[in-house]
Amino acid sequence: MPKSMKNSARAHKLITLLCCTTILSACVQLPPKDVNDICSIFKEKPDWYPNAKEAYERWGAPIHVTMAIVRQESHFHADAKPPRNKFLGFIPMFRPTSAYGYAQAIDGTWKQYQKATGNSWADRDSFEDAIDFIGWYIRRSHGLLKISKWDTYLQYLAYHEGQAGFKKKSYMKKPWLIKVAKKVDLHSQRYINQLKKCEPHFQKKSGWWFF
Repeated sequence: MPKSMKNSARAHKLITLLCCTTILSACVQLPPKDVNDICSIFKEKPDWYPNAKEAYERWGAPIHVTMAIVRQESHFHADAKPPRNKFLGFIPMFRPTSAYGYAQAIDGTWKQYQKATGNSWADRDSFEDAIDFIGWYIRRSHGLLKISKWDTYLQYLAYHEGQAGFKKKSYMKKPWLIKVAKKVDLHSQRYINQLKKCEPHFQKKSGWWFF
């Protein structure tokens, strides 16, 4: 092959590689810059308010509650996974659970959600599906355990332990989890106070979406 043709082929490969890299970079779902400010989150991620609002309309799960749970579970990372257990303190082993995505839903519970909603195409790394899943789970906890949908503290305990675990009060043996649930509740209170100031703006902007 002539030298000019070889150079041309190399240049073509380089361009293709750069294009692929650009496309992949564009597809990366980065978390919001300020996870402590729900107004900033919805401003940075315009689709997220309609998604959270739709979950509220469908399941009655308040936006500040579902968003506080996402914050705790994944810090809004689409591909979040629990850290691997380590053998001898430094050799990576298996992950403790199959939890994945924004909602850190495990395989079995996610399949229950897909079956219950008929949404077999739902993905755990889709914010829209994840926030809907959390709304669905909060609605279940309300029905099975009589926990108010507005009670972030108890809803989070049921979310973390599962409804069966919550019934057995498994969280009582986990002081660290009690502290986490209180922290989630504090974040939800911060979110609802912030949302009171900025939600009218997002409602006006996306009002055509809801009826």
